[in-house]
Amino acid sequence: MSGASKPSADTTPSEARIGVKIRHTRMLKGLTLKQLADEVGCSESLLSKIENGRANPSLNMIQRLARGLSMTVGELFAQVDDPAHIVARAGSRTMIQTDQLRRGTGLTLERLIPYSDGHLLQGNIHHIKPGGGSEGDLEHEGEEFGYVLEGELELSVAGRVYALRAGDSFCFRSEHPHSYRNGGAEPTRVLWLNTPPSF
Repeated sequence: MSGASKPSADTTPSEARIGVKIRHTRMLKGLTLKQLADEVGCSESLLSKIENGRANPSLNMIQRLARGLSMTVGELFAQVDDPAHIVARAGSRTMIQTDQLRRGTGLTLERLIPYSDGHLLQGNIHHIKPGGGSEGDLEHEGEEFGYVLEGELELSVAGRVYALRAGDSFCFRSEHPHSYRNGGAEPTRVLWLNTPPSF
């Protein structure tokens, strides 16, 4: 199966609702399962499993689905955030698990800035297990900055690959095709900022 894996036993409420939100938005826009599947380049079977919570979409697939529904990824998860919150306490922030790896969770996004239409900046901590990552190139409007908090990161921007370690930082235009993965043997954490919000 491409773009998703089986949901883990510890699926969080925000993860469980993503499929329902995708299905609800698709129906509101008058799109059939086949139309949206064709738009994002996946099978009807995979899309059906994602909508019904039987498969967790990868980060790449989440972005494609959001684009196909004319939304941002943040809007797909908007119901779990309170934009009035100024402070996001450790241990209480929204965690978006993409579960890209067949054998377990590959990538989890820890949202530092609650989603809101009014925010011009988006911030997450990317928790990447060994072998995990974005699963394919991403392209969107804006600019990105990152700082590797721990571990190793293989970052590809416009066809060039960079090897980063804890303490290294990066910045690039989001319109360039980009992808990343943890090629090391230990978990990686990256502070990642986007403007405008793309998740």
